[in-house]
Amino acid sequence: MFRYGVNICKRVSLSSARLFSSNVIKKTPLYNFHVSQNAKMIEFCNYKMPLQYGDHSIIDSHQHVRQHCGLFDVSHMLQMKILGDDRINFTESLTTADIEGLSESSSTLSVYLLNNGCIMDDTIITKCKEPYLYVVSNAACAEKIQAHVTKMMSVATKLGKNLDLKIMNYALLALQGPEANSVLRSGISPTDIRTFEDLYFMESMLLESLFDLNVPGSDIRLTRCGYTGEDGYEISIPPKIAIPIAEILVQHSSVKPIGLAARDTLRLEAGLCLYGNDISEAINPVEASLSWLIHKQRRLGRQPKFPGFSIISSQLKNQSEVKQKRIGMISQSGPPARHGAKIFDESKKVEIGTVTSGCLSPTLNKNIAMAYLKSDYCQLDQQLFIQIREKFYPYTVTKMPFVPNKYARRPSK
Repeated sequence: MFRYGVNICKRVSLSSARLFSSNVIKKTPLYNFHVSQNAKMIEFCNYKMPLQYGDHSIIDSHQHVRQHCGLFDVSHMLQMKILGDDRINFTESLTTADIEGLSESSSTLSVYLLNNGCIMDDTIITKCKEPYLYVVSNAACAEKIQAHVTKMMSVATKLGKNLDLKIMNYALLALQGPEANSVLRSGISPTDIRTFEDLYFMESMLLESLFDLNVPGSDIRLTRCGYTGEDGYEISIPPKIAIPIAEILVQHSSVKPIGLAARDTLRLEAGLCLYGNDISEAINPVEASLSWLIHKQRRLGRQPKFPGFSIISSQLKNQSEVKQKRIGMISQSGPPARHGAKIFDESKKVEIGTVTSGCLSPTLNKNIAMAYLKSDYCQLDQQLFIQIREKFYPYTVTKMPFVPNKYARRPSK
């Protein structure tokens, strides 16, 4: 399992970041915290990041998040503020998001697209009550996305658009698991507690402080979201208070620090894509089974049209144009399938797809995988074969997520 975690991290950093990397190894504001917690550190997306901590196995860490609460350092991700009167129109011109229709203080998952409709990166966009959009992008794509947004903003401002971009040099923590709400609640000030108690999945708020800590003139932003399938929060905080807050959190009996290896198995169980493996600049949202990210008003062609609009619109209307689809696969036995493993039909002679992510699910104790299959073979419950070390193992096409998500969604009125 340890080698698997290392290989996952090396593969993502190489596949996604090679062309856009400065090759300068950086440290997050929590680096000394990781060392103090006996973390096994690796290079990931040009950062020194924790793979796992002390004697906690990847499976133990994974199960702790599912049962209690885990603390992740995701400070390597790109955090931006997009400001100006034209911020919504501009950001919609780069992504599939319906920001215009998004409620204030709400967030949405979206994708940046190339002109051919393929995916530059996935991102979370928050329509803040304050006069800006808060946008978080993947670490592997940080330099690429920052350069892309900067370039497109320069073009827009020359055409008279009112825009500005602020890169946030903030720490970003993720507190994930069924006990995340009760743990975090203990650090919320009386001023913020009412808003906190009314905060649901994909909603965001500013805090005046957290555990009585803040830096004057700085924001603390709390967004109820995550990358594990569990309830949880992402906390954007000034670097100066990152370690003190992390130390307070892990003193709680429910909280353990969690590294990249368990983060990967958690997100895979939740059916969430990893950029560079499951989505890339060779895949579009329809092929990636992410059509739900293209909101109704954007499908109807409301201006500005997103990049690749005509290609994606045609595929949405004519499924026969879609040659491959991202699907889930599961197996009761044999070794887990890894990235790049080939998939064959029932005859074991016709190659029909490729695995993009795979592991032994700690929750299910079964092998799970994400894969791309030729569209004719994507029927649920169909048995196919994955080739692993020259042998064929039966896998069944199944729905994702593999483990039910437990997001704290706002109750219907």
